[in-house]
Amino acid sequence: MKKFSDLTEQEVLALAISLEEEDERTYADVAERLRQNYSASAALFDGMRDEESDHRRRLLELYHEKFGEHIPLIRRQDVTGFVQRKPVWVMQTFSLDAVRKQAQAIEFETRTFYERAAQRTNDVRVRTLLDDLALAERSHEARAKELTAEVLDDSGARESEDQARHRLFVMQIIQPGLAGLMDGSVSTLAPVFAAAAATKNTHDAFLIGLAASLGAGISMGFAEALSDDGVLTGRGHPWIRGAVCGAMTTAGGIGHTLPFLIGDFKTAMAVALVVVVIELAIITWVRHKYMDTPTWSAAIQVAFGGALVFICGLLIGSS
Repeated sequence: MKKFSDLTEQEVLALAISLEEEDERTYADVAERLRQNYSASAALFDGMRDEESDHRRRLLELYHEKFGEHIPLIRRQDVTGFVQRKPVWVMQTFSLDAVRKQAQAIEFETRTFYERAAQRTNDVRVRTLLDDLALAERSHEARAKELTAEVLDDSGARESEDQARHRLFVMQIIQPGLAGLMDGSVSTLAPVFAAAAATKNTHDAFLIGLAASLGAGISMGFAEALSDDGVLTGRGHPWIRGAVCGAMTTAGGIGHTLPFLIGDFKTAMAVALVVVVIELAIITWVRHKYMDTPTWSAAIQVAFGGALVFICGLLIGSS
């Protein structure tokens, strides 16, 4: 690698051309990744891509006038001080906020490069162009806001994108998390309370509840991760969904297992029952808020299922 301070004027311009081409193609890749779910934001990045294309054209014209047709291939990874970027095409999941932050980072880094490069050249034309490009990069944030106003505020596009983002959040996080929480909270009721009723020993009930919670979490996590890769369903990265589902399954079971750390059996049972009610109330609220299920309908469904499993556990433990 070569230090930035050791670059010649020709190399600085060649690097600038390479940076603009990379930024242009990055914005193009981002736009394509966003186009299906966020068409308005894709148009925003299309506009930023066009601006980078214009910057590269101006740099090419000046370079050809000063140094001829051949442009040495100098990339960011050949010069110290640049942040290495993760290519867009390898990202399996895409967050709208994340790519906008990435765009801000790109603009800041490129602007800093132009400002430093302009200070190192004595050629008036080169310095003027680099100063102009630095100013353009500085104004990109304002331009992005203009594009947002033009693209996202027209025809309810912003509202449409907010709805799309909400749908993706529900599909990728809420659904697997809710499935895990319901499974962990309900399915572990039977073994935990059966063990408690059979042994009257809080330590044994705690160990069985812990084993059931961890086992269910691992099983549900792998089942969710292996169900589909998210490519066709749009449900996001499978292992993220699996981790969310597995963690929430374990949490749902651990909740009413922890009270059995209390030494007194009756107190532990009473606290565990209160925790069960809280868990079922949380499930009801999530189903109502994110799954558009009427509150009473969700409460009846969850309570009925939980009661059946709870009674099953007590009957088996008392037999």
